[in-house]
Amino acid sequence: MGLISDLVTWSRMKSPWIIHFNTGACNACDIEIVASITPRFDLERFGVLKKGTPRHADVLLCSGPLTRQIEPLLKRIYAQMANPKFVVAVGTCACSGGVFKGCYNIKGGIDAGIPVSAYVPGCPVRPEAIIDGVVKLLDSLKNPAGAPALPVEMNLPEKGVGLHG
Repeated sequence: MGLISDLVTWSRMKSPWIIHFNTGACNACDIEIVASITPRFDLERFGVLKKGTPRHADVLLCSGPLTRQIEPLLKRIYAQMANPKFVVAVGTCACSGGVFKGCYNIKGGIDAGIPVSAYVPGCPVRPEAIIDGVVKLLDSLKNPAGAPALPVEMNLPEKGVGLHG
């Protein structure tokens, strides 16, 4: 079984399939996620492919805070993903609830509902930071099974703070 397990881990590192899910964000992070997939930033050079169904995805990219209304749907999408599955919280809202934290319908970040593997903070997140987060997540898969590899923390680029940076 070791050879098959090694082959599956190798294939997940070389060609992870992602699905993007917005839990109620302002769409600033969504635009940056889409930008990271376009030819200018080219997330596909790492073998990453965007899929339309959670049944085919390995990585769930979430943007926005976790609301009470969307929580059952997010858990359902997470349950539909095949194991091993990974979640990347993209943006300050997905990491902690952001500016919406404390509102009556907000439970907090994505980790209030499902386990998060990597956090990419920023408002909005730059495409370079998203790519860095996904690459560091893939690098964490290289660790032996006994070593705790996650959660992964990202280093933000120096330039570009805020919406107009």
